Amino acid sequence: MLSVADATRSILAAFQPLAGEVVGIDRALGRVLALPVTARLNQPPAAVSAMDGYAVRAVDITRLPARLAVIGTVAAGTVSTGSVQPGQSMRIFTGAILPDGADSIVIQENCDRDGDVVVVREGSNTLGQHVRAAGNDFRLGEIGIDAGRLLTARDIALAAAMNWPSVTVTRRPRVAILSTGDELQHPGEPLGPAQIVASNGIGLAALVTACGGDAINLGIARDTMADLDRALDGAQGADLLVTTGGASVGELDLIQQALKDKGAELDFWKIAMRPGKPVMFGELGALPVLGLPGNPVSALVTATLFLRPVIDRLLGRVTSETGSITAKLGVALKANDQRQDYLRATVSRGADGSLIASPFPKQDSAMLSLIAQADALIIRPPHAPAASAGELTEIMPLNSGCLSI
Repeated sequence: MLSVADATRSILAAFQPLAGEVVGIDRALGRVLALPVTARLNQPPAAVSAMDGYAVRAVDITRLPARLAVIGTVAAGTVSTGSVQPGQSMRIFTGAILPDGADSIVIQENCDRDGDVVVVREGSNTLGQHVRAAGNDFRLGEIGIDAGRLLTARDIALAAAMNWPSVTVTRRPRVAILSTGDELQHPGEPLGPAQIVASNGIGLAALVTACGGDAINLGIARDTMADLDRALDGAQGADLLVTTGGASVGELDLIQQALKDKGAELDFWKIAMRPGKPVMFGELGALPVLGLPGNPVSALVTATLFLRPVIDRLLGRVTSETGSITAKLGVALKANDQRQDYLRATVSRGADGSLIASPFPKQDSAMLSLIAQADALIIRPPHAPAASAGELTEIMPLNSGCLSI
């Protein structure tokens, strides 16, 4: 059986970032930037006032109180035609361009106005006080957002301020999802005595969407070669085909043979992990195929470990949320066997503020109710020795970003 690390490397090696497409800045939220955003202007374009007050020469307010003539007013969006000379000032508002001759701002709270005269009672005569210099925020040509970043609302605001009405983002990966099994029925449909509700396709489609892809749910294929052959044709045009169920070696686990009959080449179909041993990967012509287990928890765990990084790679995303952190064990654990374990667990805070991960007593790979309650997966390497409560362990959080599965 392949290790999780080797399987991950093998899978990711088959993918490269997709092409970019141009979208309006108002539609770029949550997309991954394909080309960097650089400033198309200086911001602010000229020295501007950071406060409402009076534009003055710092040398004129060295001794206080100081009486200065008010020779005009300048508001944001206007440019003064006058020039502040010795003994003079100009009424100014936040964001307005500093008039010629002035080098500082006195805030209005420190002044008394008397007709065409302002008396400066207090304040600093520091040169440039309350003045935002030209290019104080960013300068023409500076990189504001690097390629590979998932665009947030803050990024959108910055790109707009840098004068970008549209940006180039990576095309969303098209991920086709096929569930297999005679026992499956869609939610809401009548159930026979031996049937169960199909949740994998819907759950995986939600994960794909949350991670930035476009999910194509191909529905349920029954356990016949003819139906599988028909369903696989629906994946044409996708960037990745994900199947669930039927990837093991039972008599009715037909997906491997159905793929081979269409000319697919399989790289592997077993991984040394729990849950999720029957994971397969291969290529159907130019279409990569990732086969996930049919058990619902196994499908979600393996999708987190393998499908999410694939979507990140296709998007060209530089940073990912699939990293692990450490926490203290809430209970003792037995020594592990040859498979890498992913134990569903809750996470709490100890009295000292440290994270404490406590696995559920039951780790059945069909129990969706427990993974819905889980905060993280405890990662137990192959042949890990017994561990006592309080020992540090590696965990993968499940409640951040698209990992909120």
